[in-house]
Amino acid sequence: MATKTKGVKGVRDRYLELIHTFPLRPIRSDKELSDALAVIDGLLDQRRLIAEEQDYLDVLSSLVERYEKERHPMPSVSDAQMLRHLIEAKNVTQVQVARATGIAESTISAVLAGNRRLNREHIEKLARYFHVGARAFLPG
Repeated sequence: MATKTKGVKGVRDRYLELIHTFPLRPIRSDKELSDALAVIDGLLDQRRLIAEEQDYLDVLSSLVERYEKERHPMPSVSDAQMLRHLIEAKNVTQVQVARATGIAESTISAVLAGNRRLNREHIEKLARYFHVGARAFLPG
């Protein structure tokens, strides 16, 4: 029983260590943002996170996201821009995307040309194929 308590204390100590390193509070400057990102990078570089480290990472990531959304909003991108980016990032062709998703190649071409918008079914298929959230295709 003493071992289990020691293990819990060690976990709690790690969480408190993270809190002392970089307290979980609203980010108010780009300097604090930079510091928070360094902490996040350090955690992500670890091979495996314990539950308390993951919890800390989740909360800190939310604080970073909130600050960036308020201070450095990303402009909305069109369906064509997002699809083009994902195709280039995955280094695939329109034909490969069409075959893998079951979306007509002509539809993909029309979207990339800016002549057509993606519908819900297209977005779901593309999100699965590119391993991104469907929100990637939705306006900010």
